[in-house]
Amino acid sequence: MLSAMENMALEVILLHPEYQAALEDVERYQDKDYLPEMGDINPFLHMGMHIAIKEQLSIDQPIGIRQRFERLLAKTGNEHAAIHRMMECLAEMIWQAQRNQSGMDASVYFECLDRREH
Repeated sequence: MLSAMENMALEVILLHPEYQAALEDVERYQDKDYLPEMGDINPFLHMGMHIAIKEQLSIDQPIGIRQRFERLLAKTGNEHAAIHRMMECLAEMIWQAQRNQSGMDASVYFECLDRREH
């Protein structure tokens, strides 16, 4: 029997069959340089962000994230697409925190999500 977190991870894995090769040969892919400017997507980071967002939604943390997700879901009509839009905003918040050498600011996340709704 899988734990709740393992079930969440399995859901994400099943949504991304294109990452199957990386999951079957983790040692080969985990140290690979994924260069966004070359169109590369790090499959481990991508799936990890899916899991992080699902966890945020499960506990509504930061408070209000679930409500924003519901609005994105209504707009896109697709949970996976809504999560991908959220992922872009989560990445923006993380990037700004790194650039500014500061803590993560939920207002940056929410402002980005609010722009995605329109």
